[in-house]
Amino acid sequence: MEPACPFCDKLTRLGDLPAGEVVWRFPHSVALLGQWQFYEGYCVLVSRRHATELSRLDDGERRGFLDEMCLLARAVELAYRPHKLNYELLGNQVPHLHWHVFPRSLDDPGRLDPVWLALDAAGRDESLCRKMQGGADRRRVAEKVALQLTSMGAAQA
Repeated sequence: MEPACPFCDKLTRLGDLPAGEVVWRFPHSVALLGQWQFYEGYCVLVSRRHATELSRLDDGERRGFLDEMCLLARAVELAYRPHKLNYELLGNQVPHLHWHVFPRSLDDPGRLDPVWLALDAAGRDESLCRKMQGGADRRRVAEKVALQLTSMGAAQA
């Protein structure tokens, strides 16, 4: 754990997070519901171990983390039936391994663009920001994805 890392901090206080924030506790990672529920079902998968690059995880831990990302993506896919899933492992802003899993639909504005263009615009426009955060019941969204993980027999930690 890194003291100044927002994900490390969040991982130490999972029990204190609001209902619906934690989707699933995997052995190598934790699935959190993403802020931008305009893309309903959007999740962020955070490595339990602080590392800035996949190459910094040992082979078994890396395989476990990637397998969990695939399980989460499959659960989002089954729960929401998106036209396409977008996966991103960035770390420029928060250098802690984490995957963004965005379900995309055919009627997304700018559906051919990366979601970050819409989110950047939302950062400059308060009403667009509220729209991008979505009106979905966060607890219901998290439960819908968790139900799929349960039915898939996903391991929990």
